[in-house]
Amino acid sequence: MSVNYGSKRIVVGAHYGLRDWLSQRITAGLMALFTLILLAQVLFSSGPIGYEKWAGIFASQWMKVLTFTVIACLLWHAWVGMRDVWMDYIKPVGVRLALQVFTIVWLVGCAGWAVQVLWRL
Repeated sequence: MSVNYGSKRIVVGAHYGLRDWLSQRITAGLMALFTLILLAQVLFSSGPIGYEKWAGIFASQWMKVLTFTVIACLLWHAWVGMRDVWMDYIKPVGVRLALQVFTIVWLVGCAGWAVQVLWRL
């Protein structure tokens, strides 16, 4: 005699799993490393910390490129996290798609703003 204890499990989503988990950990690690590097620059610099000091830290091209790389990591980290939240908790497909499009537009706008801020110093 066969007993049915429930319905079949339905798996939804695009099965990102390990790739998303790994990308979250790598981007978080890179952001943490950048934070430590920036903190070391601030702590080991002499004089008061003001606008001139911050502008000096970010004035060199390598620091701008490194900072933008970390911003790109932050944007990817945010996208993966928000996409997973929308996929897990928003069931109507149209609402989920609208939220994902809004998230992409917002993150692209943030990337544009970051470029503008970094290269206008």
